[in-house]
Amino acid sequence: MASHRRPKQPSRTRVTVLTVTAAAAVALTAQSGAQAAPAKPKIDEVKSKVDELHHEAEEATEQYNLAEERRGKLQEEIGNLQDKVARGQQELNTLRDQIGSVASAQYRSGGIDPALQLFLSSDPDTYLDKASAIDQLSAQQADVLTSIQAKQRTLAQQRAEASTKLADLEDVRKTLGEKKKKFQGKLAEAQKLLNTLTAAERAEMEEKEQRASRAAGERVSLGNEVPASQRGAAALSAAATQLGKPYVSGGTGPNAYDCSGLTQWAYRQAGVQLTRTTYTQQNDGVKIGRSQLKPGDLVFFNSLSHVGLYAGNNTILHAPKPGAVVRYESMNYMGTFQFGVRI
Repeated sequence: MASHRRPKQPSRTRVTVLTVTAAAAVALTAQSGAQAAPAKPKIDEVKSKVDELHHEAEEATEQYNLAEERRGKLQEEIGNLQDKVARGQQELNTLRDQIGSVASAQYRSGGIDPALQLFLSSDPDTYLDKASAIDQLSAQQADVLTSIQAKQRTLAQQRAEASTKLADLEDVRKTLGEKKKKFQGKLAEAQKLLNTLTAAERAEMEEKEQRASRAAGERVSLGNEVPASQRGAAALSAAATQLGKPYVSGGTGPNAYDCSGLTQWAYRQAGVQLTRTTYTQQNDGVKIGRSQLKPGDLVFFNSLSHVGLYAGNNTILHAPKPGAVVRYESMNYMGTFQFGVRI
């Protein structure tokens, strides 16, 4: 006869083992998932990418500055042309009034045949004097008509030129919007990357840059190189008074600068008027090689998107990038050297 026994319940020990095993499995799964997640970028990797984005933003900034300079010139040219057209129209109106007066005079004196007027005249001599005056009026009328035709041609040319420049201005305004959007996008992308770092990591990165800048400044004094010229020395000295001023896109001083804004401001203090952008400043002097550089020369980098002042001993003084200040920096960290320009 079969026995009726109750099924054996699992022991507490067994339950505990199963629970621990399950927990371990969950922990291993979680650990595996954590390992599969992308690793956080290192500070140096973030800095390298941020610097790259800042270079791209600076290139767009210089193109924006170039378009802004073009916009200013076009507006001035259009204003001058519009003034000329207004004056020309006024002169044309005056000429038309003159021709109207001449025509009225001829009409008043020309109602009777000249021979009959002479026959009927009680004073032939007086009539002949009047006839001579009318001939002079006719000659004057011809001159006025010639002037009117010339003035009309000039006005048509000036209006066409103004119309062309207005179209150019509209294109430049469109370019300005595109370039501004581009550099703002690059700066936002760079800031997003910086935000992946902790406050301590960002502070560490900034301290490292500051130490490098201080070391570069010390190398300048050790170099003791002869400046390119008196004006070059004056420009470099002026720029040195701006150390610590912030980089701001479009800044031309005296409170903030972008790279070409600083070089333009510094040379202005030396009595030299440079153009506004890196793309035009390259033509403000004589191009030279790296081995020929002397303090005060302009130095260009990265496809002409950046410019600074050579300070001596392989060091430049410049407004480097957003978030940084005017400072000294080794040329070894500046990217691709293009050429120098001696003013």
